[in-house]
Amino acid sequence: MLVPMKLKEVFQKPRDYIRYDLKEIAFPSSLPDPPHIKKRRKLTWIERYYVIREACRLYAASWVRDLGPELRPNDHKQAEEDKYNQDGGGHENKKKEPSTLEDLAVSARGGMETLLPALQRLYMTRASAYRDALKSFIEGYQEGIQNVMEKNIERESEKDGKDSEKPT
Repeated sequence: MLVPMKLKEVFQKPRDYIRYDLKEIAFPSSLPDPPHIKKRRKLTWIERYYVIREACRLYAASWVRDLGPELRPNDHKQAEEDKYNQDGGGHENKKKEPSTLEDLAVSARGGMETLLPALQRLYMTRASAYRDALKSFIEGYQEGIQNVMEKNIERESEKDGKDSEKPT
């Protein structure tokens, strides 16, 4: 009788490990929800269909080339200019170049192939603007130094002229 009891005890530990612990390690259970969270009911098949249909409609609408008013805040100005041009008071019809934001939005919808050149244009534009600003600053700084140096030279020449006029 002692042997079967000991065998049972010996095999009980690995059996419990496999039965409970290994299962938890392989397929961990998530933490329970906090008490204030109410569980949602499962959707019916018709509700799932409506959700998928609405998601597909929104996804398809996102591929339209029209960006919408939130990305073009100055549409009212363009409408006024168009009205002014139609009345004959404006200049010739000039097609405006899209803003940087519109250009990036359209490029982002086209994927990485179209976004990369748009980002390169943006960086090149910023780099050239920075380079031009830096050149302008350096030129202005050099002009300022030249003016200060000329004033110092004039002061020294005036001092030398006054010193030479004084008899010693």
